[in-house]
Amino acid sequence: MSLLAARLTPLYVSENHMTSVFHQQGSRPPVRGHLLYVSISVTLTTHDVQLWFVFPCPEKDVNGDTLWVWCFPSVASDLRKVLLSKCCLTQDARDFHTFVFGQFCRTWYYITTVEVQEPTALNKVTHFSIVVTAKDFNPEKYAALSRILCRMYIKHGSPVKMMEAYVTVLTKGMCQSDENGSFLIKDYDVRKAYLAGSVKDVVSQFGMETIILYTALMLKKRIIVHHPRIEALLEFTRVLPTLTWHRKDWSILHPYVHLSDPELEDLKKCPGYVAGFVDPEVSNRLDLFDVYVNLPDGVITVSQSAKESMAMGKLHKDIGHLIVQSAEDVERSDSQVIKDISVKTKEILANLMALADKCEDSKITLEGLKQHHFPPATENFLFHLAAAEQLLRI
Repeated sequence: MSLLAARLTPLYVSENHMTSVFHQQGSRPPVRGHLLYVSISVTLTTHDVQLWFVFPCPEKDVNGDTLWVWCFPSVASDLRKVLLSKCCLTQDARDFHTFVFGQFCRTWYYITTVEVQEPTALNKVTHFSIVVTAKDFNPEKYAALSRILCRMYIKHGSPVKMMEAYVTVLTKGMCQSDENGSFLIKDYDVRKAYLAGSVKDVVSQFGMETIILYTALMLKKRIIVHHPRIEALLEFTRVLPTLTWHRKDWSILHPYVHLSDPELEDLKKCPGYVAGFVDPEVSNRLDLFDVYVNLPDGVITVSQSAKESMAMGKLHKDIGHLIVQSAEDVERSDSQVIKDISVKTKEILANLMALADKCEDSKITLEGLKQHHFPPATENFLFHLAAAEQLLRI
C-alpha cells in the first residue's frame, strides 16, 4: 500500500505558461522570462516503486530564449547547471539530440528533447526538454517514460497532466493512455539495460587490444573515451562495464562529461571510471586518465603513469584470444560472449582467493606472491588485482 501526500506552492509563472496554477495560496502576476517553479513536498511509502524526480525543464521560444519552466521537486544549483549544459536547447541547433543520459554526483539524468510542430497547446514554444533524474541506470526505461510525458505536454501545454501520469507510475508502476501510449515498470528489467549494448561491436573494432580495456576495468583504472558524436559515446561506453560482469557495477559509468570544474571534481572522487567526452581537449588532460580511447581513430593509449601496473604477459594474451574468439563466433550472442568472459574472470578470481586463503588474515602480500614464482607480468597483474578486490594487505 502506498501513501502519497503533496503540498504545492506557486512561485513564478512564465508568460507562455499557466497564467493561473494551483491558486490555493495565490501567486504573483506572470512576468515574461521568469520561471515556473513549483515546490512540492512528497511523502511516499512503497515497497516496489522507486522515487523518481521529474523536471520538464528548459524551453526555447520563438525568440531563441531558453527558460527553465517547471521543476519537481527542487534541484541543487550545481546539478541544474550540469543539466542545462547537457540540454541541447542551450547549444547550437546543429547539436540537437533527442535523448542523452549521464551521471553526476551519483544521480543519473535522462534528457529527452522535442521539436514542437504547430499547431499545439505550446504557444510560441519551438523546443522543450524533459529531464528525469533517478538513482538507477536504465536508459530505455526512462526514455520510454519521457516519450509519454512529452506527448502529454505537447497536447495539454501544462505540466499538470504529466504530474498525474508521474503519480500513477509512482504508485502503480504503470500508466496507460490510448493517445499517449503505455508504460509498465516491469517491462524494463535492469539486466536488459546492462545487456543493451554490443560487446561484439567493441571487440570487432579493437580486436586483441580489447584486453587493454579488460585489464583497466579489472584493475579499476580511469578510462577516458573521446568521440565528437554524443550518440557514439553513449553506445560505446555503456558496454564497457560488461567486461567485468561479476561486479555488475554501472556506477563507474560517466558517459557524457564536459571539461567543467564541477563535473571534473565529481569525476575525480571516483577511484576508477569510464568517462565519455566530446571535447578533444580531454586528450591533453593527463591527470584524468590511465587509459585513453580515441574512438573515431580506433586507438587505445595507456598513460605513462599506468604502464607498469598495466604490463601485459601470457595471461593477458590468453584472455585476449578468448575474448576475440568468442566475439568472432557468429553463433554466439552478445550475452554469451559476456558469459564466456565472466567465466574466465571468475576462474582468475577463484585462484586469487585461493592464494589469499593461504595468507595471514586472508590478505595477499607481494612477498607471498613471489613465493609462487609466477611470470613477472602475471605476478604484477595479480598484485594490482588483489588491491582492486581489497585482498591486499596494506
